[in-house]
Amino acid sequence: MLIDSHCHLDYFQPDEVAVLLAHCAEAGVGEVVTIGTRLTQSATVRAIADAHSNVWCTVGVHPHNAAEAPVPTPEAIAAEAAHPRVIGIGESGLDYFYDKAPRDVQQASFRAHIRAARLAGMPLAIHARNADEDIARILKEEREGGGDFAFLLHCFSSSRALAEAALDMGGYVSFSGILTFPKSAEIREIARDVPRERLLVETDSPYLAPVPYRGKRNEPAWVAHTARVLAEVHGMRAEDMADLTTSNFRRLFPRAAS
Repeated sequence: MLIDSHCHLDYFQPDEVAVLLAHCAEAGVGEVVTIGTRLTQSATVRAIADAHSNVWCTVGVHPHNAAEAPVPTPEAIAAEAAHPRVIGIGESGLDYFYDKAPRDVQQASFRAHIRAARLAGMPLAIHARNADEDIARILKEEREGGGDFAFLLHCFSSSRALAEAALDMGGYVSFSGILTFPKSAEIREIARDVPRERLLVETDSPYLAPVPYRGKRNEPAWVAHTARVLAEVHGMRAEDMADLTTSNFRRLFPRAAS
């Protein structure tokens, strides 16, 4: 069984979700995680997870949305995670490519989410784009200042240096359809060197559809194509990669294992 560790079911029409999950069943994708991007929409992602036994969710504020409201306190974020279908915090992080929020606000929000993850005892899903040095620095500072916390770099498309820094701090690395793109040889080389016990797969749907669906609206079932390429990179059978990434998911997200 495969698990799509990061998608956005709330970006689809409500009547589409059951169809998407049926496609997942056909593709061997047993569970999905729908990700929070605004605290004001936490009830929406929780409701989707409540309605479907194979859907989990996270709560948090995407860096694109970090300036839409005052930066929440760690306690406020953690309170949104008390629901039993919430298994993680995020997505949060830094995006210096689009810069939709001032960088200092993004950084303050990122730190609040790290502290919320520690308070809630849940992993943090990290969005990193064109901000590798600040991501690594903040992770290190927060870890040294407040203690360990679990996290993953989602939809990895960053530098080898960030991957290695994250791994050194105990983080996991999740790969999306980007891994399958013809021009992603460097990402595949990084993926090859990530320890097998730290690998996850995801779609980030409706974005970043993998080959052979590139350019189409992505959906969670298509995580199977990313997992197949990741298996090839590691010289494994696809079914063994499915078992591996599912085991890794359960370890990183213990609430989803209960």
